[in-house]
Amino acid sequence: MMLARAIHFDESDMNVFHSPARTGEWCISGGFEFSNWSQADLTGKARQAFSNGWLGVETFGRVTFVAATQVEQAEFDALKLALAQHFVQMYGAPSVAAASQVAKDELRHMAELCDGQDPNTLLTVTRELTETGVKESFRMIEPRDAGLDQFAIHGALYDEPHSH
Repeated sequence: MMLARAIHFDESDMNVFHSPARTGEWCISGGFEFSNWSQADLTGKARQAFSNGWLGVETFGRVTFVAATQVEQAEFDALKLALAQHFVQMYGAPSVAAASQVAKDELRHMAELCDGQDPNTLLTVTRELTETGVKESFRMIEPRDAGLDQFAIHGALYDEPHSH
C-alpha cells in the first residue's frame, strides 16, 4: 500500500504555514479541518493551509508537497491510532474507538490517491470554498517531470566565459 510523506524543496513552508509539517512525516489531505470555515477564516497563513496544505499525521502541521511512498501495515495502524487520538483531543470525538473508522477512512482516501502512482510521485492539493462546502482537487507530478530545475534557480558563476 502507498501513502504520502511530506517533502520540502526549500524553506517556504516554514514561512507560509502556522505549523509546518516535518519532512518525511506521513500526510493526509486533512480537509476535514476546514469543514466549518467561511470566507472570513481565509486570511494569512490560515488561508495558505486551506488553499494547498496537506496535513502531517505526526505533527499535525501542513506541507505543500507530498511524495507517494510505500507504507507498511504496522505503520498504517499506528497512523490510524494517532489520527483517532487527534480526533478525540481536537474535535471532541467520544473515544479513540469511535474515531478509528473515520481515521481509517481518511488514511484510505490518501492511499487511494497514491495507489498506482510511481514511488516519489509528487502530489499537490488545491481547495476552494463553495456553497456546498470545501472542494478539493489533486494533482500528480511524475518523478521524471519533477526535475530540480522546476524548483531551483540556476545561475552562472561568471558573466563571461573564462579560459585557462
